[in-house]
Amino acid sequence: MASSVVTALHRYTLAESPTGDSRALTALAEMLEADAAEAGFHTAREAHPAGDHLIWTLPGAGRPILFLSHYDTVWPVGTLREMPWTVDGDVIRGPGVHDTKSGLAALLAAVTAGTATGPGAKAAGAAAPGTRPEVRVVVVADEEIGSPTATGLVESEARKAAAVLGLEPPHPDGDLKTGRRGSTRARIEVTGVEAHAALDPGSGASAIDELVDQLLRIREIGAGRPVLVNTGTIAGGGRTNVVAGRAHADLGLRFANPEDERVVLGELAALRAVRDRATVTTRLLSQRPTWRPDPAGDELLARIVAIAAGLGQSLGGRPADGAADTNTAGALGRPTVDGLAPRGGGAHARTEWVSAAGIEERVTLLAALIGGLGAAREG
Repeated sequence: MASSVVTALHRYTLAESPTGDSRALTALAEMLEADAAEAGFHTAREAHPAGDHLIWTLPGAGRPILFLSHYDTVWPVGTLREMPWTVDGDVIRGPGVHDTKSGLAALLAAVTAGTATGPGAKAAGAAAPGTRPEVRVVVVADEEIGSPTATGLVESEARKAAAVLGLEPPHPDGDLKTGRRGSTRARIEVTGVEAHAALDPGSGASAIDELVDQLLRIREIGAGRPVLVNTGTIAGGGRTNVVAGRAHADLGLRFANPEDERVVLGELAALRAVRDRATVTTRLLSQRPTWRPDPAGDELLARIVAIAAGLGQSLGGRPADGAADTNTAGALGRPTVDGLAPRGGGAHARTEWVSAAGIEERVTLLAALIGGLGAAREG
């Protein structure tokens, strides 16, 4: 099993798949769909110009278990030249191996191996073959930019699910994730009035100066709250002898609780220009609500921990700072746990790696969960 899943991960890694590159994403999507069909899934797609979302179904009884994953990465095509696939003992390196192609490889290996009703799953209390729950898998094409085209699909599927399991990387020690900060990408757009910067500056209104003042105001909005505000990009103007007519900034905001999220986003939407002839507008590029730990998630975690213990694996769980599509499911109140991809490290970094032994552990665990969580299908 171990060699075949690593071989699959190798193929997926060589198929570089940056967010927004529809040609690269299509190539990997076709590869993943073929492997999913071979594993027994019925496959479908939700089409989008920048990349299709993949929907796989393994028939079963009762409400489905939903797995959430993605096949886009933060790495542009060509990264393999500087960050090649390597295997050194337990350490596998390459762009996207940890976040999160190894999770996809592990899930497909678990289903392909048919171990969901094997000895390991039986020892963990798995359901009988005829009562195995339906398994749904949504593999998103734009997760790394906040899933702007996938959130509706994720929400719809989560509402129908008995349990939602995220195939994002776990905590560094392998523990699972039981909550996430809210994450919003917002754009502040400013329109000013262009004028000659030396001959008639007074007839202009600088969009750049206005944007700077707005960013200072945004810093005040976040002050005193457990809110992270990062100004990720700024653009505007065109020439040093022209008063800038347009400017914008993209913000990344993280929230620890829904109330701060509501207040801060409300104040952003209410921003108004301080210059008479300037205008300021705010629009959300993507939004993932705050997912806080809750009793439904705690109960699901306890079930997973018990199944893992039956396999000789020790697991825990706690909230995480990063955001993912499980934010959407967890915020809906659906029983949700994330971090079921194999352990490793360096997500979004050139040190990205995944553990070969961790892959094997997760294959065994995922197979047992598909059967062992069967009793949750009426939840």
